[in-house]
Amino acid sequence: MTAQTVVVVTGLSGAGKSTAVAALEDLGFFCVDNLPIPVVEATLNALSNHGTERVALGIDVRVGAFLEMAPKVIDSIMGAGPRNVSVLFLDAADDVLIRRFGSTRRPHPLSTLTTPGTEREAMAILDGIRIERVRLASLRSRASIIVDTSGLSIHDLRRAVISRYDFSKSTRPKLNTRVVSFGFKYGLPMDADLVLDVRFLQNPYFVNELRGKTGLDSAVRQYVLDNTEGQELLKHALDLVKFCLPRFEREGKSHVTIAVGCTGGRHRSVAVAKALVDEIHSPPLWPADLIHRDLAKEIEADSASTCDMNLTSNMEGA
Repeated sequence: MTAQTVVVVTGLSGAGKSTAVAALEDLGFFCVDNLPIPVVEATLNALSNHGTERVALGIDVRVGAFLEMAPKVIDSIMGAGPRNVSVLFLDAADDVLIRRFGSTRRPHPLSTLTTPGTEREAMAILDGIRIERVRLASLRSRASIIVDTSGLSIHDLRRAVISRYDFSKSTRPKLNTRVVSFGFKYGLPMDADLVLDVRFLQNPYFVNELRGKTGLDSAVRQYVLDNTEGQELLKHALDLVKFCLPRFEREGKSHVTIAVGCTGGRHRSVAVAKALVDEIHSPPLWPADLIHRDLAKEIEADSASTCDMNLTSNMEGA
């Protein structure tokens, strides 16, 4: 039986626990935040019975009175096998935490102030931090890793967590990449990180024998790409992608969408997106999924238009 890996993420409010839990989730951990302490062990057992080998638990002062039980429960799950348990404790300097709470305008969970925005807000946050440090002292003493996030950005913290808890031996990049073809007349993809506008390329729509085809057809791809502009576009686009993707990953992004657009999303964008993914995969530079967002809409609209024309023709003939 494979040993279950459990990471308990805890620490001061505002020190980055949510960022750490999100990074673990991107690594494939089953993450549960703010789980009531009395059900921790039963939850881990249930997950283990269903084959979940990596689990991250977020525990902090929001569990209320249950927090007093946390050290005993952690000691218990550490002694239960087969299970590898580590405690990640996130800390930060008081002035940094005060500044973070001030910038988000959220009250500290243990703040003694009931009305945020008053002159005593900073002192109330500091009171809450001091109380929290005392309440978390027993968890801090059990920490396998203590990370001071005072000088870290959320991207720095994410990289630190991934570096420590990525147990994969694969060299496959951890950035999930999608290349999406689309039509500008249907709007930009909302999640696009890079947008390539290929409407300047020669348009198969104006060639009678190509109009009814799509960018997946070899004749259309040849018309769009087998020329100087098409080849130069593909080269520059590939260079841009090769430059950006490793830097996106370094910055801590987990998903990147590269959008390629033409007027309707049927011919040029489909051909370029397909060619771009083929180039990325051969030789393998970066894994990427290919999605043609508006191709089906264009085909459906074309079919509807053809039916309308046939109906009109029949009515006129009658």
